[in-house]
Amino acid sequence: MRAKKSPNRSPERSSGLISPAGVIKLMTHAMMGAALGLAFTLALILANPAVAELLNHGGRAAAYVFVATMVTTFAIGAVLTGVVFILNEDKDS
Repeated sequence: MRAKKSPNRSPERSSGLISPAGVIKLMTHAMMGAALGLAFTLALILANPAVAELLNHGGRAAAYVFVATMVTTFAIGAVLTGVVFILNEDKDS
């Protein structure tokens, strides 16, 4: 007969977020979010002439701030989504 598995985590398995693997997963989500934010920003500038005109009149600094804001917003959203995914993954296993 097999012994039942204990509901507690085994010592060799590290916790989801508090481990090197968890940090790598979160960084991967952040990079995906940053890439999506950059792509969305480019699509927004190309699809909406009003945004392009505002950035043109604002100068280089305005364009940098706009792109950085969009990329950061998407990256933070992706990290928070990654946290939810990792916590649910740990709960299921």
